[in-house]
Amino acid sequence: MKRVLLPTDFSENAWNAIAYAVQLLEEEDCKFYILNTYTPVIYHLEYVLVNPAQFGIGDPIRENSERCLQAVKERAQNTFKNTKHSFECIAAFNTLIPEIKEIIDQKNIDLIVMGTTGATGAKEVLFGSNTVHVFKAVNCPVLAIPADFSYENPLEILFPTDFELAFKPKHTSLLADLAQHFHSRIHIMHVFKVDQLTEEQEKHKKDLKNLLSESTIMFNDLEEQSVAEAVSNFQLKWKINLLAMINNKHSFFDNLFFRSNISQIGFHLNVPFLVIPAGL
Repeated sequence: MKRVLLPTDFSENAWNAIAYAVQLLEEEDCKFYILNTYTPVIYHLEYVLVNPAQFGIGDPIRENSERCLQAVKERAQNTFKNTKHSFECIAAFNTLIPEIKEIIDQKNIDLIVMGTTGATGAKEVLFGSNTVHVFKAVNCPVLAIPADFSYENPLEILFPTDFELAFKPKHTSLLADLAQHFHSRIHIMHVFKVDQLTEEQEKHKKDLKNLLSESTIMFNDLEEQSVAEAVSNFQLKWKINLLAMINNKHSFFDNLFFRSNISQIGFHLNVPFLVIPAGL
């Protein structure tokens, strides 16, 4: 059984991500954990140190979180009516990243699915700071869904890599599962600075090919350009349904996302984005 964490702030963006996850895993036995974290904008020290219920006082912030979570759960159950899926609500007085880390350990989470924060009036997706911090901080695959993306099967998957990482089965297992289930084609994209791969890169490429041997794969070598440009240009050529990358801190992924000002992060990405930690 897959265990999937669905963080929500009760926005339609968050609901869109939940709907995507439920449809993507329609034929899988799944336990979905719907998470809302809350912290009062202004609160007295007593709020943290003392449980209001000890004094017979209601906790309106927690009660609102629990009520909204129940509404999301019922919406998912009523919309999709899938007997293979079950849902559990978690309302947590905590900030998002520490709570996600705790739940990953407690519940043995396989995948996190969450929304992105769209830039109003802009064509590109600008990832919200929460999404970027989850990419960076948690050791679990994260699937980020653009706010206006309507579900479609991931038939064409784009997987950019610089072949600098020694690939292991845990890096590719989720990707391989999706590709085999949907009969998807995986486009492995390498943006090169020099024509020839090093001996180590060639080995990593061969290992990747072996790991994905049961999937349909295509290798694409592109002359030097930014990864953002390469992804955008590739999407014009193929109808990509899913972008997948491994978060290797010493690779172009790190350069693309974490060495820029978070508010400036963005490129022309309008499809779901699967981020796989290198340290799984």
